[in-house]
Amino acid sequence: MSGKVHIVTDSTCDLPRELVERHHITVVPLRVHFGEEVYREGVEITASQFYEKLARSSVLPRTSQPAPGDFVEAYRKVGGDGGPILSLHISSHMSGTCQSALMAAEMLPESKIKVIDTEGVSMLLGLLVLRAARLAEEGRDWEEIAALIERESKEDTRSFFVVDTLEYLEKNGRIGRAQAFLGTVFNFKPVLGVRDGLVTGIERVRGKSKAVERMLELFRESIPPGRRLWISALHGGAPEEGRQLVERVRREFTYEELIPAEIGPVVGCHAGPGVLAVLALALSE
Repeated sequence: MSGKVHIVTDSTCDLPRELVERHHITVVPLRVHFGEEVYREGVEITASQFYEKLARSSVLPRTSQPAPGDFVEAYRKVGGDGGPILSLHISSHMSGTCQSALMAAEMLPESKIKVIDTEGVSMLLGLLVLRAARLAEEGRDWEEIAALIERESKEDTRSFFVVDTLEYLEKNGRIGRAQAFLGTVFNFKPVLGVRDGLVTGIERVRGKSKAVERMLELFRESIPPGRRLWISALHGGAPEEGRQLVERVRREFTYEELIPAEIGPVVGCHAGPGVLAVLALALSE
């Protein structure tokens, strides 16, 4: 099998566009539905446009996964040189996207395609996609890259986020293991994370500023010592809070790479506006 290793992902990775373009990553979009209006994430609606529309809309938006045909089209386009394809996706506990990718791979038996359920979402997925793309650029074998990504996705990622409300996660059916935090009152803000591919409640803290402080404490405690770190600090429709979070991370943590990013429309549908998050990949080699 000739050709370089190609990296495919889906739009829930929330990777900044300049990194997608620089590393020649193919992104298959999910869709956002506002009533009868349908938008392909990152193609027909940006993150800022989504949060503006969300603030005005009386309709709770919903999302839908790509069809297998969307992946078939992407695989045929990138794999024309005969190179193997690694396709990394959002947790199968959160979306049927991975299943669509698997179905597409089965439709192309002549191609060498490996579909990986990263058990992540947003830049938790994005960091793994970036890792795979850079390993491919180094000339690593596709099976070696796949094995490393599968291991790091399960053992070496960290994620913590604060949401303004659990309403969106609950109504969209993505509440996961945070069910016990429903009904939070008196300005308690939940600190959540993604564990084993599911949204998981970690702590409830009174007030958002204290919740952010606790999120950063938990993040610091979770980081294995002596490891090379890629960190992403994100916001969802809260640019000023996001900027402050990036500055905190820049001052308080030691890292190899820090990637500020904005939570995109699909994840924003489920998390709601005002989310702040810190995510990390601790490189295993």
